[in-house]
Amino acid sequence: MIRAFLLALALGITTPAMAVQVDEILADPIMEERARDLSKNLRCLVCRNENIDESNAELARDLRLLVRERLVAGDTNAEVINFIVARYGEYVLLTPRATGSTLILWIAGPAMLLAALGVAGLYIRRRRPVAGPATLSDDEKNRINQLMDN
Repeated sequence: MIRAFLLALALGITTPAMAVQVDEILADPIMEERARDLSKNLRCLVCRNENIDESNAELARDLRLLVRERLVAGDTNAEVINFIVARYGEYVLLTPRATGSTLILWIAGPAMLLAALGVAGLYIRRRRPVAGPATLSDDEKNRINQLMDN
């Protein structure tokens, strides 16, 4: 009973790491940790919003192997990312860089929110009554009294 519980617990804890296969793991634990950190920021091109560290797709495996290969070759983390982006495009990054055309996307959301708040503020301001209640002139009061008497 206890063995079954421990086995279930062990499988539950290691579920996200199960995508990385034994033959992919580097012998150097520091290099492996760097590879894992890089893999968590790269998008699986098959699974879309899943990183390659958690994906079981063949392309994700190829990308994990490519990351490890570049690290073993002596590339820095930035060089590995630049190599992958040069090969697969900016889409491979789970968090795109805020440069060039993506800068427009980063700015567009907050800018649209501010514009919407400005339009809403103007709308509310124009809907408010400008002056207090109007008083009737003597002629208007006499006309109302005449209409009510009839």
